[in-house]
Amino acid sequence: MSPFTPGRAQAARSSRAGAIFLDKDGTVLEDVPYNVDPAQMRFAPGAREGLRELARCGLPLIVVSNQSGIALGRFDEVALDAVHLRLAEMFDEAGADLADFYYCPHHPDGPVRKYAVACACRKPASGMFEQAARERRVALERSWMIGDILHDIEAGRRVGCQTILIDNGNETEWQMTPERTPHFRCPDFLAAAKLVCEQLALPQGSGT
Repeated sequence: MSPFTPGRAQAARSSRAGAIFLDKDGTVLEDVPYNVDPAQMRFAPGAREGLRELARCGLPLIVVSNQSGIALGRFDEVALDAVHLRLAEMFDEAGADLADFYYCPHHPDGPVRKYAVACACRKPASGMFEQAARERRVALERSWMIGDILHDIEAGRRVGCQTILIDNGNETEWQMTPERTPHFRCPDFLAAAKLVCEQLALPQGSGT
């Protein structure tokens, strides 16, 4: 389990490999608000097949997730241990490896004082990406971010990732700026995964 910890990101060296960053709720999983029950974790449309496609890329798959339910008192931070475990099992069932799981427990308006802070990790801030770059030696400029709302896109673009918006209806505000404009849009996770493979010039997979 890897919650965000503050720190200054080191410059990524050109020899480093990229990663594929994935939002969790609404992207990899069906969006069940504040869910920490592993029994309710279900793949979003196309995600199982899409993870199998992304596994062919040879890049680490890293989940980056806002978990404001901690700050809002909806659940304790320790509850994410079971979520992390089940998420890793689901990746394995899909034929992929979960390289890491970073989450932000903060919300500035939360009643749990420990977590009620304005932080550098809550998307659209980019702290979780910067932590991954430090800890896993990820080249962010060679990386991808796949998410279902524009906060995901902004966080990815801030650190130089290529970004894909899964345009599945979860973004409702559409507050567009240049840094919130995705490089690509796809209807579901599988289409996004195939696009990444195409951009990396990989042979077409089966998608099944």
